Amino acid sequence: MDKIIVEFEDNLKREYEKGIKAEIILNDLNEINKRTVLAIRVNGVAQDLKTKINQDCKVSFITFEDEEGKRIYNHSTSHIMAQAIKNLYGEVKFGIGPAIKDGFYYDFDFGVINVKEDDLLKIEDSMKEIIKKDLPFEMVLMSKEEARIYYLQQGAAYKLEILEGIKENEISFYRQGDFIDLCRGPHLPSTGYIKAFKLVSLAGAYWRGNEDNTMLTRIYGSAFDNQEELSDYLSKLEEAKKRDHRKLGRELGLFNIYDQAGAGLIYYHPHGSTLRQEICQLLRSEHQKRDYLEVVTPHMAKVDLWDRSGHSEFYRENMYFFKIEEEQYVLKPMNCPGHILIYKSKTRSYRELPLKYFELGTVYRHERSGVLHGLLRVRGFTQDDAHIFCRDSQLHEEINKIIDFALYMLNIFGFHEYEVYLSTRPEKFVGTIENWEKATAALKESLENRCLSYKIDEGEGVFYGPKIDIKLKDALGRSWQGPTIQVDFNLPQRFELSYIDSSGREDVPIMIHRVVLGSLERFIGALIEHYGGAFPLWLSPVQVKIATISERHKEYAQKIEKELKQVKVRVERDYRNEKIALKVREAQVYKVPYLIIIGDKEVEKDLISVRNCRKNVTNMSSLDQLLEEILKEINERSK
Repeated sequence: MDKIIVEFEDNLKREYEKGIKAEIILNDLNEINKRTVLAIRVNGVAQDLKTKINQDCKVSFITFEDEEGKRIYNHSTSHIMAQAIKNLYGEVKFGIGPAIKDGFYYDFDFGVINVKEDDLLKIEDSMKEIIKKDLPFEMVLMSKEEARIYYLQQGAAYKLEILEGIKENEISFYRQGDFIDLCRGPHLPSTGYIKAFKLVSLAGAYWRGNEDNTMLTRIYGSAFDNQEELSDYLSKLEEAKKRDHRKLGRELGLFNIYDQAGAGLIYYHPHGSTLRQEICQLLRSEHQKRDYLEVVTPHMAKVDLWDRSGHSEFYRENMYFFKIEEEQYVLKPMNCPGHILIYKSKTRSYRELPLKYFELGTVYRHERSGVLHGLLRVRGFTQDDAHIFCRDSQLHEEINKIIDFALYMLNIFGFHEYEVYLSTRPEKFVGTIENWEKATAALKESLENRCLSYKIDEGEGVFYGPKIDIKLKDALGRSWQGPTIQVDFNLPQRFELSYIDSSGREDVPIMIHRVVLGSLERFIGALIEHYGGAFPLWLSPVQVKIATISERHKEYAQKIEKELKQVKVRVERDYRNEKIALKVREAQVYKVPYLIIIGDKEVEKDLISVRNCRKNVTNMSSLDQLLEEILKEINERSK
């Protein structure tokens, strides 16, 4: 029998017979806690423990501590859920059931059966029975034709559609008990490996995200290797529900989306508009300090502009096209071509560079209705967009300045943790590979020079250049898309941009696309959830509310209101003929930081009773004392 050499992570090498199963190798290692091993990595590729090893290789073991281990664990749980669904409901049609961040989902076509949230407990009970049986996960191989015949007999339309997109002639399935599903794997050794899980929600999802297709029922869940981690996750999930920006947006009077106006289009109510304007004022101020020049460009342009930029070819499915007097126009999906036109409006000298154009630019992108989500995924949004035209020798310095600017802004808003990604060349791109490599190297060097740890996001660059993405983390540790920095050698060439260098010759500038907050809509959504709607004082739409105990206190209250407004404190009044307890409760619901209560005692002593709603404390003070405290907190942007 032929022999193979298997090398382990600690440089230990052992000889085995060719074709040995990974699980036997695992059993050969006494120092390994075998039940914690979920799968094996052979030369870097994750595989089942039942995999036969036929060549010399490097091996490492995958546990729940690995991201890959969590994915395998959750994906196996999705198969268990699918088996439970089949046991309970019979002739259900199955879509897909992938592992996702923090869990898994599976899409089902239940036909006329109406499955509701209340049914999730029943499905969980069936899953527990399957787990208790400790059924082995086994790979089954079929030819593509055999698989096609099998699914034709099952009437499995969605699986047949998936099968048509697979190029290989040998198709892998996974079976546990009497349930079999099309799947690449890998999977756990058996269903009994699942220690703790929960089905958390149910939603509608169009097949393959296309609203022209059937609406399926998507069931979400999450699985963990112990009950304690599951309980912690469920606790965070409950907290996340309380902080949901869509719920708080309505309750706090911040924004709404109206069906009669169209999906994915945001209407800011007065409180939301105030919050947005506070952010915009800060952005304008900070950009002016850094020598950016603010511009404004139209919301639409002729299609020729987008043909030249490449958007018509590479971004077409996300664009809105329409005709005016037989000419085709586009609602702008990006601000960059407009800034390029302004740059081209005159001959530029090297002395002008870097030239930095900034715009709070509203753009429109065609998003499928199935993926729209409150403020986080919309069809019309505003970016704090800027484009920097610079010389090659200025590139690294400008990237460094943008990184500093972005992290400074995140810190101001109370986001102190973040993850950094470097996104590389996608399959569809414009420009030369040489320029792509040069641009990628510039971004990479800036990150490394600043000792910022980062991950490579392979193939996720935009079609015209690589990018740095900074994903901020909120109070619950969730990631949100934030600042982006993109280096572009391609659009300057496409639009024939130039400047006169120090020797009098024409040269082509480099273009940097960047946002420091990103989409204002998405950022506001993140802010709402980060603070649970209880914004720091400087951001609060209403900073102080004045409530009177009775009608006779109104005149004194109006005097206090006027003095607060004179120093630009945002004030609302509640002079209604209602009980003070109701007014206090409403101020708390609206998460107003300070509530001033005016009654006989306050009028008599020329003082105010101030309730700090965040600390749930009420004190008597003078207006001057309150103003000193408030203005200090606002100026320091206290978190």
